[in-house]
Amino acid sequence: MCNEQARRVALGLLRDDINDLRIPIHFPEGLPNLEPTDSIRITDRNVILRAAPSGGAELVVRRWSWPGSHGKPVYNFRSEGRRFEKGRCLIVADAFYEFSEGEPDASGRRPKRKRKWRFEKRGEPWFAIAGIWRNHAEVGEAYTMLTIAPGADVAPYHARQVAVIERRDFAEWLALDARPEHLLQPPPPGTFDVSEVTERPSENLLI
Repeated sequence: MCNEQARRVALGLLRDDINDLRIPIHFPEGLPNLEPTDSIRITDRNVILRAAPSGGAELVVRRWSWPGSHGKPVYNFRSEGRRFEKGRCLIVADAFYEFSEGEPDASGRRPKRKRKWRFEKRGEPWFAIAGIWRNHAEVGEAYTMLTIAPGADVAPYHARQVAVIERRDFAEWLALDARPEHLLQPPPPGTFDVSEVTERPSENLLI
């Protein structure tokens, strides 16, 4: 499951791209200070877009994940067979990461360190992951990412992937009166550019 993403897009570009889609964008908490980062992890805060009460979308910064019933964070949420009638959001990203087992050596042993892969949307400087948000008694408003069966680009590396909403469908996903679950589909081949991430030895990649 996806437990790390990147978000390096500048606020100005983000605002211009949303305006180009003819979606009025609001900043109910003021303009956030978006420091670019290659690593947003569970419980970190990130930018989401959600339906604004006055129409269009509002941009806010919220925590990734809320505590689940057994204490584990709810950071991914399986989408199949579910209706998302409220709390839909778009999670701003320009990359997400998945991990896979390393190749076995001559003795058949696999290395403890997993291989890390970066997925970036081809031809777009940023994209949006489908999510839902809720107000949790312990942590306040927080979001989780929706997952689907993997598309052709992700399947060689992981059995699930986050659902990505195409820009043309942003307004439908956010619309309060819409039933947009049909948008949660595996993307076609060639949607993502995939590259392996080489970490410094001191970084712990065991998951």
